[in-house]
Amino acid sequence: MAIPNAYAKYNDSKILTASKPELTLMLYEGAIKFCNIAIMGIEQKDINKAHKNIVKVQKIIDEFRATLDTKYPVAQDFDRVYVYLLKRLREANVKKDKEILEEVNMHLRSMRDTWKEVMKKTHTA
Repeated sequence: MAIPNAYAKYNDSKILTASKPELTLMLYEGAIKFCNIAIMGIEQKDINKAHKNIVKVQKIIDEFRATLDTKYPVAQDFDRVYVYLLKRLREANVKKDKEILEEVNMHLRSMRDTWKEVMKKTHTA
């Protein structure tokens, strides 16, 4: 039990000491992870697993939307993408459609990779 507890403490510490850009990156990573788990749930015919993890992705995207800084025009573009992803996630959840989740995951990976590049260029990584 000591190892999982130590890992949890490390993870908590990592989150508490992360900068805003690093937290954003962690959220993208989490959304991708949960989307992958949802895909596995569909493949395993585990509807509950798929549903729970799709909801986790939706909550992360909701958080992205809630924290958009609307003083920048690009925020509207991000919001449109997030609204689209939420729509697709709802469809994937209703239909338990793996292909839709793979599409969402592709967009999330692209956004994460772009965020990593922004972090490199602004030296926040």
